[in-house]
Amino acid sequence: MIYLHKILPLFVLPLALALGLAAYGAARRRLKWVWIAIVALYAAATPLAGGALFGLVEAGMARRDARTVARADAVVVLSGMLHGVAGPGGAVMEWTDPDRFFGGVELFRAGVAPRLVFTGGTVPWLAHLPTEGAVLKAQAEAMGVPPEAIRVTAEAQNTAEEAAAVRALLGPQAPRIVLVTSAFHMPRAARQFAGAGFVVDAFPVDFKVGTASLTPMDFLPAAGALALSEAAVRELLGRAFYRIKAVIRP
Repeated sequence: MIYLHKILPLFVLPLALALGLAAYGAARRRLKWVWIAIVALYAAATPLAGGALFGLVEAGMARRDARTVARADAVVVLSGMLHGVAGPGGAVMEWTDPDRFFGGVELFRAGVAPRLVFTGGTVPWLAHLPTEGAVLKAQAEAMGVPPEAIRVTAEAQNTAEEAAAVRALLGPQAPRIVLVTSAFHMPRAARQFAGAGFVVDAFPVDFKVGTASLTPMDFLPAAGALALSEAAVRELLGRAFYRIKAVIRP
């Protein structure tokens, strides 16, 4: 199932749509559609469009001061910060973006909760590596977090599985959590954890849309901007999927 979740959205992302439209125009010898595809792809690859699309999925999110967060039973940090790379002794895990990890440690050090929970994020193509939660536990211990305060869930491949794994780990005795994940991912994640029976206090991190003023560079295409546009579309698709799933299987 995880492969379907990863592969199916590719067909409706900006790059695939533009290529499909260009192929259609070329096959039918209709240059108009080729030009539409080029213009659409150019637009999606500009920082202006990427920032605007990502602004939609980060809407309503704001960075918080850990010292102002109310007490909870646990701080829960979702996976999505590491990737596997070749190392001298075999494959190793390296950071992609550590904001979730540092956000969780910051909350724990602020005394928000007595437990710091990392989810055991994994995917089939990284099954030979330790789960993300196991790696993050070691990192947190190296930063001085007491080992007895850290918990790691069972393996989970998506947000719904993470919510179920945290519920299985903490049980009904820990109803209130502070949830740490990327700002764009928070609405979908908070909904899943609320559905699993938690009272969720959101602590979004890893914001992608900055506060810089508009410049001429915002109108020039860039690979990073296209990636931002595609990530925003993928997140919107993910939200739609979980909403439909909730209707079909309440």
